[in-house]
Amino acid sequence: MQENEVQNPAPDHDPLANEREVEPEWPLGHLSSAQMQSGGQGLSDSRIGLSSGSTMPALGEGAHGRLRFIADELAVVMSHYDLGIIRAVQEFPRGSRKAPKALIRTDSGLYLLKRRAKGKDDPFRVAFSHALQLHLTDQQFPLPHLIGTEADNNSMLQLHGRIYELFEYIKGTPYDSSLDATAESGRILGLYHRLTKKYQSEYEPAEGSYHNASSVKAAITTIPKTIEKLLPTQYEKQHDEIHDLISFISTAYNTASDRVIEIGMEDWPMQVVHSDWHPGNMLFRGNRVVAVIDYDAARVQQRILDIANGALQFSILGGSGDPTTWPEYLDESRYKRFMRAYESVPDTILSKAELNTIPLLMIEALIAESVIPVATTGKFVRMDGVKFLQMVKNKVTWLQQHSEKVVSLVSE
Repeated sequence: MQENEVQNPAPDHDPLANEREVEPEWPLGHLSSAQMQSGGQGLSDSRIGLSSGSTMPALGEGAHGRLRFIADELAVVMSHYDLGIIRAVQEFPRGSRKAPKALIRTDSGLYLLKRRAKGKDDPFRVAFSHALQLHLTDQQFPLPHLIGTEADNNSMLQLHGRIYELFEYIKGTPYDSSLDATAESGRILGLYHRLTKKYQSEYEPAEGSYHNASSVKAAITTIPKTIEKLLPTQYEKQHDEIHDLISFISTAYNTASDRVIEIGMEDWPMQVVHSDWHPGNMLFRGNRVVAVIDYDAARVQQRILDIANGALQFSILGGSGDPTTWPEYLDESRYKRFMRAYESVPDTILSKAELNTIPLLMIEALIAESVIPVATTGKFVRMDGVKFLQMVKNKVTWLQQHSEKVVSLVSE
């Protein structure tokens, strides 16, 4: 197949006739074989391992509210790709519940099909992401390659108001928290930034970040009302604690944001960043990163926003059970390995001013990631929201008290 191209993001108008992963064992238990050509007769329901549209749960009725493909939809979508004989199809319930995914086994290899989630399906935003991925592919950066459509080799398929993407499926293992894997993750971020430093796209990227974000500030103030509405008994019992927590978190976020602005970050050069650099978006073989995934959040920002969040994600310490018992400190060894490996890439040395923003941006990133889910549901995934925010307070307090140490560890 020739090198694929970013599709012109003009919406499709063709009407219908009537949204962190270990490689799964293959085949899976309920997988059936299929022997159909992807570009010819289509796929019959009984031969792809999925029930027909009449018996399969409707979209939104999968386990835990996860959206799913229906067989007819898969048949139409796969007819636009030339993958040879399709041997098997299997639902791939990973990542966003609003973005259905399926593994496709063919004679030519293993592929991952994804339908973009609503709200993440602006064609121009997708075009920005795809153009970036194709640029990185040209530079031999480790990522899953986009597969083009058969007719015109486009990187996205627009059908009936929906956007589909097909990727090669890369076998890998998750991050194991080792120092070598941590260093490799920092080095690959440095390589990413080097390769995107001068990259410019004809498409407009998404905007915003976790720094000084109005959405984060609004979420913080919403939390008490959410808990009062959804968890009234807890709100009554913990009223004072909840409001004290929110006051602390709001002050900490605003203080960190103001200090970053004072240091001058908003005047620093901007470039394309990944904006979601965390262990769940890395695939490894041994201690080597073989793929960085998920470019949906890529945008143009100061690189230090990527670095600070990445350093936090690869050094933060969690636990099980009660989050208030989790360690408040960072794993200093992993933090140092990540940062030093980043700077081992040519032309990536951080300035003193950039280093000084790292603990402040870590505070902002930690708060931003935590408060929005709690503001929506009163919980953080399945964890008690108030306990989770108490953990955040503990970690933020540590970062406030040890900011000079966090900065100095990079140069030790």
